[in-house]
Amino acid sequence: MVHSRAERKILGINFYVGEVGGAIERMGRGGLLVVPAAPALKDLPANKGYRDALLHADMVITDSAFMVVAWNFLEGDSIERLSGLKYLRELLLQEDVRRPGSTFWVMAGAQSAQKNLNWLRTQGVIVPEECVYHAPMYGEEIEDPELLQKIEQLHVQHVVVTVGGGTQERLGLYLKSHLTYLPAIHCIGAAIAFLSGDQVHIPEWADRLYLGWLFRCLSSPQRYVPRYWSAMQLLPLLWRYRSCLPTPAGELDHTPESGY
Repeated sequence: MVHSRAERKILGINFYVGEVGGAIERMGRGGLLVVPAAPALKDLPANKGYRDALLHADMVITDSAFMVVAWNFLEGDSIERLSGLKYLRELLLQEDVRRPGSTFWVMAGAQSAQKNLNWLRTQGVIVPEECVYHAPMYGEEIEDPELLQKIEQLHVQHVVVTVGGGTQERLGLYLKSHLTYLPAIHCIGAAIAFLSGDQVHIPEWADRLYLGWLFRCLSSPQRYVPRYWSAMQLLPLLWRYRSCLPTPAGELDHTPESGY
């Protein structure tokens, strides 16, 4: 399969590697956008639900600084990172996203929602109460008919999902598969929390220099240091599989013996 310059197949996933404006323009036509981070990407071989969500997404952006640096080193490539934070900043400048009633927000809980909505208000983005949904704790199988019904009734142009990585992608695929129409489903996770104060603030310069992980680790070492340390498991996956989808446990490995 021939890819454009704006795409790279990494671990079997088609990643968008173009400018943020191109991503925004593409998502204006509807579809599922996901922002996978390294701690979740390392689970591709074992987590079928997560793997399926990435494979069936319409756009996957290069939020993982570790993946980008490792890929460029291994492949002699020069792709750049497009973070979820940068994408969200640009998304919130769009007139159709800012228009009250055109965007539905799926929040991680009441406390997070309040902080996020307060911050959005300071940016001139007013979100009607009916366009906010507090997501429950989802299990391995995601079903949420109440959420589907709300989105169907409002028939919004955009759905922004701000729940945790590993879950939000599966929820996004659930919505894409079960809605009777296809809005733009933006699974941006914690990006808004870095702006609203729900999590540690990450300055634009730090995001640009791939240092968001450091700010999170310094803010809560016990929570984030083990998480990002575990992301090192992504390196052997990249070394072995490169552009191929990692073999799920129990399936025959078709990667070439000679590697790349």
